[in-house]
Amino acid sequence: MNVCLFRLSALGDVTHVLAVVAAIRAQRPEWRLSWIIGPAEAKLLDGLEGVKFYRYRKSDGWRGALALRREILKDHPNGFDALLQMQLALRANLVSRCIPARRRIGFDAARSKELHGLVINERIPKGAETHVQDVLLQFLRPLGLTVPKREALRWPFPIPETARAEAQTLLASAGERKLLLLSPCASHSLRNWHAEGYAAVLHYAQRELGLLPVLIGGKSPVETAMCTQIRAELARLGVIDYLDLVGKDTLKSLLAILQRGSVLISPDSGPAHIAQALGTPVVGLYAATDANRSGPYRCLELCTHHYAAAALQFFGKPASSLRWGQKIERPGVMALIEVGEVCALVARAIR
Repeated sequence: MNVCLFRLSALGDVTHVLAVVAAIRAQRPEWRLSWIIGPAEAKLLDGLEGVKFYRYRKSDGWRGALALRREILKDHPNGFDALLQMQLALRANLVSRCIPARRRIGFDAARSKELHGLVINERIPKGAETHVQDVLLQFLRPLGLTVPKREALRWPFPIPETARAEAQTLLASAGERKLLLLSPCASHSLRNWHAEGYAAVLHYAQRELGLLPVLIGGKSPVETAMCTQIRAELARLGVIDYLDLVGKDTLKSLLAILQRGSVLISPDSGPAHIAQALGTPVVGLYAATDANRSGPYRCLELCTHHYAAAALQFFGKPASSLRWGQKIERPGVMALIEVGEVCALVARAIR
């Protein structure tokens, strides 16, 4: 069996797909697996055994899609036995038409959008699953495979020793202290909490729980601005004992840092999903998106759940009436989250 998975981005979503890959490998180790993926996501998963990556940049357009097709046909002249079309975005749907495959398996009709139904010829079974992870695991069923039990799921992130050494160097001054990691920014700024709240929780965790705060994040303008505000708030509160690793790590060393943490605080973002996969408790900050759909899979009890309140406040309707995946990315939505509840969740995570 020659199977191709199609999921370009983002970091959190490819984390969900990684569990599907692990389940296929566990049940059918003889199958040939390929994965069409974005360049950054491929870097994150570099070294993953038993999978051939085909990289596609969204900015490459049709020329890139045709080049991708030619590359695939060199390796697979007859195409794939099955393509798992695991992305609903319009661009992804259109690009997937360039992928030669006999069976083209996609989402059920209720979840389909952006012309998804026109690029597939099979669907996963319609079910009551809410979380993205559970939905993506349904792609196993048309292949004749079983969905593993929740406790049996694996996310085999490859972490080279060089990345562990890099993380150890970055965290050297922490010694053996327990680390409270803060990854404050999602890819959409309206999913982010506010700097005052982040700083207040870090102050509490240091003073009351004995945790060492560690700021992590990239160099994007949004992250730079947010972390500048957080540093200013920490200074105002008199917090000077913390590590600032913003912009200093790589994707691979980030894996090792997340694994080393005692708890991570994050909005709906890639690091939240990666951390739970690595076994680190995650306090997820959710109001703009539904934690029951896209929260850190094994840490939903450690999330703030304000999506239902946000639906009533901003849309005037119950969350149950919104389509699967509907975002409530409105100014002020994350202000529904209170400092006290986040502090309580951090304390619960540590316990």
